[in-house]
Amino acid sequence: MYMYNRSFKFKATAKRRSPNGFQSHSSPVCTEASGVPLPPELDDEIDFPVPEQTTRESQHEQKVSTKLHEGEQDVAAEHTLYNQYEEKIRPCIDLIDSLRALGIEKDLSLPAIAVIGDQSSGKSSILEALSGVALPRGNGIVTRCPLELKLKKTPTSQEWKGKISYRNISTDLQHASEVENAIRNAQDVVAGTKGNISGELISLEICSPYVPDLTLIDLPGIARVAMRNQPQDIGEQIKMLIKKIISSKETINLVVVPCNVDIATTEALKMAQEVDPKGERTLGILTKPDLVDIGTEESIISIVQNEVIPLRKGYMIVKCRGQRDIHNKLTLASAIHQEREFFKTHKYFSILLDQNKATIPHLAMKLTNELVAHIIKTLPTIENQIREVLQKSVQELQKYRRGTPTIETEKLAFLTDLIKLFNQDISRVIRGEEHLFGNESRLFSKLRKEFKTWGLLLMENAANGNIPSKMWKYEDQYRGREFPGFINYRTFEDIIKEQILDLEEPAIVMLNNVIRLVEEKFLELTNKHFANYQNLNRAAQTRVDVIRNTQAMNAENHIRNQFRMERIVYCQDNIYLDDLNSTKAEILGKDGGKISFGSASDQNAIFIQEMISHTKAYFTGASKRLSNQIPLIILSAVLHDFGDNLQTSMLHLLQEREKLNSLLQEDSEAAKIRDYLSGRVNRLSKAYQCLKDFSCP
Repeated sequence: MYMYNRSFKFKATAKRRSPNGFQSHSSPVCTEASGVPLPPELDDEIDFPVPEQTTRESQHEQKVSTKLHEGEQDVAAEHTLYNQYEEKIRPCIDLIDSLRALGIEKDLSLPAIAVIGDQSSGKSSILEALSGVALPRGNGIVTRCPLELKLKKTPTSQEWKGKISYRNISTDLQHASEVENAIRNAQDVVAGTKGNISGELISLEICSPYVPDLTLIDLPGIARVAMRNQPQDIGEQIKMLIKKIISSKETINLVVVPCNVDIATTEALKMAQEVDPKGERTLGILTKPDLVDIGTEESIISIVQNEVIPLRKGYMIVKCRGQRDIHNKLTLASAIHQEREFFKTHKYFSILLDQNKATIPHLAMKLTNELVAHIIKTLPTIENQIREVLQKSVQELQKYRRGTPTIETEKLAFLTDLIKLFNQDISRVIRGEEHLFGNESRLFSKLRKEFKTWGLLLMENAANGNIPSKMWKYEDQYRGREFPGFINYRTFEDIIKEQILDLEEPAIVMLNNVIRLVEEKFLELTNKHFANYQNLNRAAQTRVDVIRNTQAMNAENHIRNQFRMERIVYCQDNIYLDDLNSTKAEILGKDGGKISFGSASDQNAIFIQEMISHTKAYFTGASKRLSNQIPLIILSAVLHDFGDNLQTSMLHLLQEREKLNSLLQEDSEAAKIRDYLSGRVNRLSKAYQCLKDFSCP
């Protein structure tokens, strides 16, 4: 079990600043890619003291030395800060990215941040500010596929680089300006060129010194009206796609809402509340604070302070580039600077900046911390899920194993191996040693329940209260000239035979139940071993059916013979006397020597009591005998003989050389299923190993 530490918060900054208020870097980069240098703490600056000069230097030399020293400390502070992120943040995010790259999301959900919002809510502007690249813009539905945005912070010495991946295509990007067209082209390939949407994921990876360590999934904006060639139900299609992703309990939902609309009526927040009623994994982002009507500023502050519609993760507020800013070619870096100045000087919203609830840099830090904490929290669950799915997949793959050899001389050996493995599993079942998965039960456990029910039935018959009534029936209808108290052996025999006869059909019912259970288990094994060989599977199932009928008939005959023998009333004297004495002692102890059968004053009660003692004594011995004998007959004929004969019959298939090709003819879907399961087991095994090797910082 891992030791998880969830506290990831870093605040530091160097004194050295670029003109726009951010840390400057020596390596040249595209200004459009100069997004968010993280982790920023824009409210405080760290001043690094300069040690006193101990030697006489000119004033000019002192200034030069001071600048060099400050520069070295800035670089050292920046390097330390990067190492903190490299050691604590990146491993967690890289782990989930690697699992996602393996395709684990085909099998289970992974921690993620999904970005949702109505059209024109400012969703794209936020993602642009976080990533430092221009994303597709335009009228109508621009994001037509889920876009996985993987942002990776690199040292300042490394240049910007990107990569876009979808289906089996992967393209390296050398410049931030290539991103927009690359996304548009990918969407045309995945979703078509007519404005349709697709649930297929497009992955965009950006490595830059100016981005946070963060992975987001951008979803199509919620639309209400179809455009041009789009389907009329495009709005419902988008909602279904969004709901499918945000419904996962592993997903943090980032809901983007403009400040100039009523937050309670936004479709995005409504959808988030449907899948997360308590708001435990929803984070609200307010945009366009510059468009707030005069006099409504206090209501916006109340929302951000989590006082209107409470969310566990709270709210943030940001101001990104608008359409006019883009038209005026305002760079993303300049937009970040202007955003900070906007909140810093705003009469009402400046308090939100002081509380770290405003600006893109603070949003980036919060998202990174939320994602990492969420990843750490869900890692044990993910590991358990992967282990369970892997176990089931391995079990399923066993049915399909390897394909049929193409060389004729190898086919017989291949069939021999298949039958050998099948027979080994049959033998394990007979011995009660079969391998189990999950909550499976052994066949013997199921049979034992049937035999236990049989034993309870015998006990009930031994204590049956119908014996006195039968005694009275004899007394009233059949007693002739003999005096009361004279026990008639023929009557005793008839009562015993009647009791035995009542048990014969329940024994046959138990036999049929056991046969059904054994047959189901054997057929399960035929499907497990021969699922992708229809003819071989059919041959095995035919043999199961034939042998089942034969063994069922043998067992039934044996059981009925046993009951015919039981109608011969016989017992060894010493055994019978022991049971008789025990029965009388039990009756006397229970009733105090008195028995009441309707009329307590009946003078024949002593006769009835004596007959009950004899019948119970005999039936006690008979019950012990039948309790073991009938299950032994069933186990011998229906399990052991059935299994042994089935194994022998399967081996006879090896002598039918003319049917070899037919028996090994593979099902057309088997190869596809085997490839699918092999791929699944492969990626799950790698994912499980990744989790085993991972240790939380």
